[in-house]
Amino acid sequence: MPAISPDNLLLQDNDAWPHIRHPILDWLINETYTERYIDNIFVELCERLNDAGISIDRATLHLRTYHPQWLGARIYWYPGMTEAKINTFDYGIDKTPEFLLSPAFEIYEGALEVRQRLDARPFERPWPLLSELAADGFIDYVAWPIEHTLAEKHFVTFASKAPAGFTDEELSFLHDLVPVVSLISEVRLKNVLARTLLETYVGARAGGQILAGATTRGSGSTLSAAVLICDLRDFTRISDLWPRDDVIEMLNTYFDAISEPIESNGGEILKFLGDGLLAVFPLSHEKACSNLLNSIRAAQNNMIAVNKQNSELGRPELNYGIGVHVGDVMYGNIGSKKRLDFTVIGPAVNVASRLEALTKEVGRNVLVSGAFAEEAKCRAWLEHVGAHPLKGLGEPIEVFALKSTHRSPLS
Repeated sequence: MPAISPDNLLLQDNDAWPHIRHPILDWLINETYTERYIDNIFVELCERLNDAGISIDRATLHLRTYHPQWLGARIYWYPGMTEAKINTFDYGIDKTPEFLLSPAFEIYEGALEVRQRLDARPFERPWPLLSELAADGFIDYVAWPIEHTLAEKHFVTFASKAPAGFTDEELSFLHDLVPVVSLISEVRLKNVLARTLLETYVGARAGGQILAGATTRGSGSTLSAAVLICDLRDFTRISDLWPRDDVIEMLNTYFDAISEPIESNGGEILKFLGDGLLAVFPLSHEKACSNLLNSIRAAQNNMIAVNKQNSELGRPELNYGIGVHVGDVMYGNIGSKKRLDFTVIGPAVNVASRLEALTKEVGRNVLVSGAFAEEAKCRAWLEHVGAHPLKGLGEPIEVFALKSTHRSPLS
């Protein structure tokens, strides 16, 4: 495919700097396709602008990422930085005084440009940022909106310490770059969003496989893993008796308490099953089984704290059951032709599910199979509770409960 020409993208009636404009535009349009991350492109862009003689002493790129934890991020650069600094912003920041007294508010309210000289007072806008920049020796500041598809708005800023600030020609040049920065940043942001969404809804490992092309029904692989299934007790009764918002908050708090230790110990949560979850610890990690037990121990401690808080709020105590087994599972896509689920299936999953159900009968909230105990070499951490028949299976299997008073396996 022939290269896109900067002349065809931006037609200038009075192009004062074709020797600068065209090489930078040509690089942005035709040479950045090998770079995956927008922060790296932004750093190099600022360096190229400085090399071209434009005094940029601070630049920021603000993107709304819609991450589950963060509303957006700021990519921050100043001369001498080989890597950009990235700050994330929580949901709700757009309601704070900090946001309402900032260029971001004016841009999101529809301003096409925010320009402020910083070498003369009083400022047109009473923003703390402007006073901070002026105190640091900046002379000129400008911000422009960046438009993505469906009117998604982000913005970019530049600031200079040059005695004269930005000239009209420099501002024109920088402004001409904005549509290209918009195009380049949208592609990278959409890639990040795709990965984030997949990691959020199916987990990092499964998300990576889907992005790598595992998108057809039946595609997948055999995975040797320890399988954990957790289920919340009496959730139907709680749902019937408590207001919806309270139920959602209790459920999310419970999932945080169980999930965070699993993920921090190398496990992958494949799905939430209403009030339960399914997670795997691949045996390719030599400490997978002890990591799983450590995650359960941490989750138990978390649940003690959760129930203490629930008691203080007059809410019910949350009880749960956990079943654990080990074996080979099919890890991949199953479902209908148009709606797939990336999960694990197989006898090991069935046994873990039956052990979770058995916790109700034996009165212990964590049960593991004899096969898991042998794989983990952790009999000292477990208490034998007998051989039990499991629904749908043949011979009874040896079952162990995690000792409630034993220290963490890796302590």
